[in-house]
Amino acid sequence: MADGYLALHLHAHLPFIRHPEHPRFLEERWYFDAVVDTYVPLLHRFEQLHTEGIPFRLSMTLSPTLLSMFADPLLTQRLSDHLDRQLELCERELVRTAEQPEFHRVVLMYQQRLLLVQRMLARYAGNLTGAFRTLIDNGYLEAVTCAATHGFLPHMQFVPGAIDRQLASAVRTHTELLERKPDGIWLPECAYYPGLEKHLAKHGLVYFFCDTHALHLGNPRSLRGVHSHIYLPNGVAAFARDVESSKQVWSAEEGYPGDGLYRDFYRDVGFDLPLEYVAPYIHLGDTRILTGFKYYAITGKTEHKRVYDHEAALQKAEEHARHFIWCRERQLDWLADRLDRAPLVVAPYDAELFGHWWFEGPDFLYFLFQAAAENPVVEAIAARDYLLKYPRAQVVTPSASSWGDGGYFRVWINGSNEWVYPHLNAAARLMPPHDAQQPWHTRGLKQAERELLLAQASDWAFIMTTGTSPGYATERTVRHLANLWALRRAWPDQAEPAELGDMEWRNPVF
Repeated sequence: MADGYLALHLHAHLPFIRHPEHPRFLEERWYFDAVVDTYVPLLHRFEQLHTEGIPFRLSMTLSPTLLSMFADPLLTQRLSDHLDRQLELCERELVRTAEQPEFHRVVLMYQQRLLLVQRMLARYAGNLTGAFRTLIDNGYLEAVTCAATHGFLPHMQFVPGAIDRQLASAVRTHTELLERKPDGIWLPECAYYPGLEKHLAKHGLVYFFCDTHALHLGNPRSLRGVHSHIYLPNGVAAFARDVESSKQVWSAEEGYPGDGLYRDFYRDVGFDLPLEYVAPYIHLGDTRILTGFKYYAITGKTEHKRVYDHEAALQKAEEHARHFIWCRERQLDWLADRLDRAPLVVAPYDAELFGHWWFEGPDFLYFLFQAAAENPVVEAIAARDYLLKYPRAQVVTPSASSWGDGGYFRVWINGSNEWVYPHLNAAARLMPPHDAQQPWHTRGLKQAERELLLAQASDWAFIMTTGTSPGYATERTVRHLANLWALRRAWPDQAEPAELGDMEWRNPVF
């Protein structure tokens, strides 16, 4: 038995973005970039570990909206078209950099990666759900769900049926697409309020993740800190984030991703090269965006960047991974003398950090699991495994909390977005109970449920706060609510409004 355990969790989620009314839609690139930069590279590295016989274990959120996008034929075709354009740009870049060996090597690396993505997508007919299902079947991955559209659950507590609707749709989608019921849930934004556990238990969810201070400020305070799970009074378990391991990876200033050898995310040919050259590969040729072709290392806080050296970056990723496991060994050694059980370090991260924001992130995880397999002290497990090892634990009611700035809810309710919640709650009160069997469970009512769930996505409030695409976030919220009200006006007559077919075409989630 190991001296302690590392529970690595990757939260993979994107809002449902699908715009059949436009031939190319800018925000759909969020999905394409995540598949190309994060999901396929992660799967590739996990498959390598399997092939090499290296044991590994982790958990992942596969959010219902992400699973739905994996399975969507339109997005599958558009992703394929996107890859074709990327490979075409790659060919042009190979010609342009032919006399620049340092840059040319980087382009060749990109070409190999894009071809790998193309091959893996072809193997799974464009739907990566099958790849994740294989990892689950082989015992490497524990998949947990999320609220259906990542709705911010504390803001729904005054309309409890809204929470049940989010959870019921999530469990149903997870069960249908991954062919098993989820045991655990990643609460959207790690946002918990006392009483939420009653809804979780109602839908068969036995554990969830929360932030550090949820247990430190719980009632009573957790005696084992965050290094063991706790039970809530109704028997649902909670696991809290470990600060030390989080900071090593999350922090842009102090964490590994800021090392000068790693690829600079922001320096991109979409802004460096003439517009007429990159026009076919950006949004309809008139909006400069990041293309994914980046040739410089972070270097430091200077405009004079070094050309990116992928081999040197891989060596650094291995060094950082081994340092991470060494730190966990020291941490678990220290904790083991102070706890009555083998301690647990819960290390959760957004999956998209690995590969998209931190280009070498999937390589870091590959080397991390190699190092963990060689280490007699640190064993990589999923949080659910720890519940089975230690079925008894302290009973605590966690504090209201989230993992947003400040630790509570201000990212999702502030002057930029607070206007949405009266409208969302009013819309939620219109709906019958999520499990009601009424004769008017028609196409229109089902679409109304889709529109409500999509309007409730916490992504929109987050984007309004950060200011990255506030116009788009506002438009999505307003449009879904307008659609719901249009459908509501038809319910007394059990009618199907003329625009119903258009709504189903645009928003066929779940």
